[in-house]
Amino acid sequence: MKAANTCNRNVIFLGRGAVSGIKLLGFALAIISVISVEAQVKDSSRYVLVIHGGAGTITKTSMTLEKERLYRAALDKALQAGYRILEQGGSALDAVESSIRIMEDDSLFNAGRGAVFTNAGRNELDASIMDGATLAAGAVAGVTTIKNPISAARAVMERSPHVMMAGQGAEQFAAANGCEVVDQRWFFTKDRWESLQRARRADSLKQLEKQKGGKSGSLLRGTSDEKYGTVGAVALDKHGNLAAATSTGGMTNKRYGRIGDSPVIGAGTYADNNACAVSCTGWGEYFIRLVMAKTVADRMELAKESLQDAAAEMIMKRLPALGGDGGLIAVDKGGNHVMVFNTAGMYRAFKKSDGTTGIYLYK
Repeated sequence: MKAANTCNRNVIFLGRGAVSGIKLLGFALAIISVISVEAQVKDSSRYVLVIHGGAGTITKTSMTLEKERLYRAALDKALQAGYRILEQGGSALDAVESSIRIMEDDSLFNAGRGAVFTNAGRNELDASIMDGATLAAGAVAGVTTIKNPISAARAVMERSPHVMMAGQGAEQFAAANGCEVVDQRWFFTKDRWESLQRARRADSLKQLEKQKGGKSGSLLRGTSDEKYGTVGAVALDKHGNLAAATSTGGMTNKRYGRIGDSPVIGAGTYADNNACAVSCTGWGEYFIRLVMAKTVADRMELAKESLQDAAAEMIMKRLPALGGDGGLIAVDKGGNHVMVFNTAGMYRAFKKSDGTTGIYLYK
């Protein structure tokens, strides 16, 4: 009460001019407040989710009508799950994790249950996730018993001081933090096993050709379907935050604990509210060498390129110049999105708050 009286005396002492000034200031602050609220409402109406299920030799001639229907339905299921979270005001992180978990559980995609086999006949899984608001990130690599590697990657980000964990250590950490652990048989699919047998036979032929003095080529150079197969998601939520996530089973017939770009922050996954969120798919060695996802973000933030120009430069020019191929999806802080690739096709889908949506397979 005493403090209030002191304030009152100060106003009276200043006179009518001061009182009028204070009223004007209050009126101005009220207007600013209204404008600020309107801006927030406008921003909250703009949100978007983009997902991919891998790039490669995806053409109408190589796809039956039934298989195309299954892929479209699977992409739609993953898209709707993540979009509902955004629509209800949830975080971009929750949205991308939710979409990817669904694709990890679907044997159509080379991630989680549909992961490809290594040369030794095992499934080794990689995943990563990144928060554009804080630049916090988490990843797991070479795990064999975690049902949803993307959730393990998020646990690394949120419940440890680290960014990446690998192998048995990552599995122990994931189990201790509530991630579901399964028997390796969970990941077995007949199609992926047959792909491994084809790759092994191709390796034998290359070795035989080499022994005869011919050009054997790289043992990693298989078909596009053997090299590619990654799932990813990027999102902008109502709060203006970006997030990106990627998960994969890697490359068919891979050896020696090979790890690609998917769990490497900056190569296969990157998110920064100042620029964009990116998830990549393709021949991982080249994406690592180009630091693909981070370079797209840097071109936007530092060179002031548009998202479309930055992504096209990297995927359509820099990547093939090195001999690699693949694609990426990305969304920027303004809600613009791209789905760019230099292969025959890429499983991809998007949905935006303005009502636009699409599911695509071919070029």
